[in-house]
Amino acid sequence: CASQLSIQALCSPRSLLFTLSSAGVHVSAPLSAANTFVFHNVTPGSYLADVHCPTDAFHPLRIDVQLEEGGEEGIVRAWETYRGNDWNNKGEVVSVKEGSKGRGFEVRAIGGKNYFMERPQFSVFSILKNPMILMAVVSLGLMVGMPKLMDSMDPEMRAEFEEQRKNSALSSVMSGQASAENPLSNFDMAAYLAGSKPKESGNAPNNGGNPKNQGVTR
Repeated sequence: CASQLSIQALCSPRSLLFTLSSAGVHVSAPLSAANTFVFHNVTPGSYLADVHCPTDAFHPLRIDVQLEEGGEEGIVRAWETYRGNDWNNKGEVVSVKEGSKGRGFEVRAIGGKNYFMERPQFSVFSILKNPMILMAVVSLGLMVGMPKLMDSMDPEMRAEFEEQRKNSALSSVMSGQASAENPLSNFDMAAYLAGSKPKESGNAPNNGGNPKNQGVTR
């Protein structure tokens, strides 16, 4: 069947190749000087169209070519398709227009191809975004700014602040002088994890100075 398919593309004429693939059929056409691909005498059927370009990427297309009833002119329809999907799952319709060399449609690149991974560059901001660096900067700011803040306080407020700091549990733990009223001062983490009972403080009762022998149960 005599049918002509013309496809207009906006790309470099030196780097493109257009292919039509079907069951047992594989035809190709290079890009002409007029920025068009032209296929002559296309047999009616359903084809997968691919634009092969080393620098730009294109959507694959589904192209259906049919004959009009009682005539020799072909009807061309085109849709966007996706690899891995069912063939009947058609995408967006591509508008077909009448051209000087037959029915055709326009093909546009969706983006450039990148074959290489860009090497990451050194940046000071990437180091400053590290949580450990941020914590160190905040701690340093507190160490430098706290004495100046204390110097700017009035004597009464400063004395009250010092008194609260001395009576706090954190300061007693840091200084190694645990308060007797603090229940956590005699807490034994190892004994707690082992499941043993806490030891009673104080001296054991004196049984007349004679140690009591206890039997061993086996």
